[in-house]
Amino acid sequence: MAAETHRRYVILAEGAFGELPSKTAMGVLRYGRDPVLAVIDSSRAGRSSSEWLGPEHDVPVVATLGEALLRRPTALLIGIAPQGGKIPPAWRAIIAAAIEAGLDIVSGLHEFISDDPEFSALAASHGVELIDHRRPPERQEVASGRAHRPGSHVILTVGSDCAIGKMTVALELRRAALDAGLSAVFVPTGQTGIMIEGWGASVDRVVSDFVNGTAEWLVERAEQMGDWIFVEGQGSIDHPAYSAVTLGLIHGATPHAMVLVHESGRLSHHGWEGEDGRGSPLKSVAQNIALYETVANAVAPSRVAAVALNTVALSEEEARAEIERIAEQTGLPVDDPYRFGPERLFAGLRAALEGEVTSPENLTEAHG
Repeated sequence: MAAETHRRYVILAEGAFGELPSKTAMGVLRYGRDPVLAVIDSSRAGRSSSEWLGPEHDVPVVATLGEALLRRPTALLIGIAPQGGKIPPAWRAIIAAAIEAGLDIVSGLHEFISDDPEFSALAASHGVELIDHRRPPERQEVASGRAHRPGSHVILTVGSDCAIGKMTVALELRRAALDAGLSAVFVPTGQTGIMIEGWGASVDRVVSDFVNGTAEWLVERAEQMGDWIFVEGQGSIDHPAYSAVTLGLIHGATPHAMVLVHESGRLSHHGWEGEDGRGSPLKSVAQNIALYETVANAVAPSRVAAVALNTVALSEEEARAEIERIAEQTGLPVDDPYRFGPERLFAGLRAALEGEVTSPENLTEAHG
């Protein structure tokens, strides 16, 4: 579990900023607590992150590490989450130069920076830290089936695909709960969430026997911090490559409710083409709701209580029409909480849950 440390970041996103692999960079820029001074991407140098994230996130994109160093950062953050999580070979010289310049290196890749002999030797000689947020916690225990603390509301974001906005939705719903005067906690289960919050565990690096137990432990810690617990989802239950971590989170967190995240217009699973190159088609919203409820209820009763749409590919008029269509189809609260704000979606979620999970009979049935 990561310890919270304040740093001044420059983000390395060479050749990828603004694209799907740079979701770590985007997440830290949107929600991170520490300042970001520059983004390194020579293919987009001279532009600003505000082009992608809005005027409140005005961070310059520069071509080189040398330009970024003029802003006096204290750490270089690896801003991509590529399939397989390997260090791009072309980035090694930049990372080495950053270490030599005295910067800590913060990474969420599967390939650990701190295990690399070259980087480790450089870090030792220059007195800097190498932080791997995907390194699993030392705690390795199976789930115990613990009951949730009375009065808590545990919500897990689930998705029709990976890389679809589950972390963003959980963070936006946490913000809405805090704005409503409630005590609320975001539970990071991936490397970007850990970079934002300063704690958590990247469950996709945990041995499979301990994924459920790790999720259970994270929720237990969060229940000591607040009443509304928003657990960051991972993968999707039907993704041919990433379904295992999704299942572990569902059965370990035993959420009172789930929020389904779906991107309007996305047709097939990201990062999967299969041997025949035909991909894996996404299920409909209704099919996903039925599937997630069936899977969750195999261990503890839960239901999809709201739908969060990612409408990035739609115009505003099209997005609002799609929100209304899905709401009519499902009978659930539906909105795009990033584009239109999380307040309406959280209000619907709150109305569905308050009084429902705090009664003794429901707590016994669901988590006894």
